[in-house]
Amino acid sequence: MTIAAFTDICIDASDPARMAAFWQIALRATGKPHDTRPVVWSLTPGLEDSPTVWINGVPAAPPALKTRVHLDLRLGPGETIGPLLAAGARVLLEPRPDETWWLLADPEGNEFCAFPPDDRPARLYELVVDARDAIAQTRWWQHILGGKVDHKDDDDFAALIGGAGQTFAYLVFQNVPEPKTVKNRVHWDVTLTGPTPDALVAAGATVQRAPDDDIHWWIMEDPEGNEFCAFAPETS
Repeated sequence: MTIAAFTDICIDASDPARMAAFWQIALRATGKPHDTRPVVWSLTPGLEDSPTVWINGVPAAPPALKTRVHLDLRLGPGETIGPLLAAGARVLLEPRPDETWWLLADPEGNEFCAFPPDDRPARLYELVVDARDAIAQTRWWQHILGGKVDHKDDDDFAALIGGAGQTFAYLVFQNVPEPKTVKNRVHWDVTLTGPTPDALVAAGATVQRAPDDDIHWWIMEDPEGNEFCAFAPETS
């Protein structure tokens, strides 16, 4: 039995309306604001069973030296990155012989990758997380979500496939030399199997903030400090 199921993805934004407009185009999603400011938007990608993507208004933060959690998208047949650029993305790296994707930045500087079309469904393809120990991180999340670890001995990354609630292809952890030092501006949410995150804590997670008058979920950190939110089943 798994400890939790993957639920959705959250992106922090200092201008949530602008970011919601961009990511609606990038994900082929429909979007709506959830209060009158608006500081929270939910985006529903066009592909069936794709996770909801939340755009959360937060105070502006200094640009990170590197985006440690990012989305990878796959273009559809005949598509180019032109609409992404027109919507506010910029190219950081063009495809190269050994790396066939574009490295792009969204309107607030968050990196993401756009892969050329192939026989797999377009749009949200994988969620990629920097790690000091990619294998350990992937196995930890396998313990939480179930699924299968995909890794070859000479790879500097590992991927989780088929975790509970994981409707996109891969949750990837890739080795990098530097540790996490600032809050990730992209994180994911899980729905707990039980009523509390005790099993998460026993597995090595840390409670950063418990439910209170303002939130009804737990803000957690995984063993390498990546933030994620954990919801009780009846409140997800």
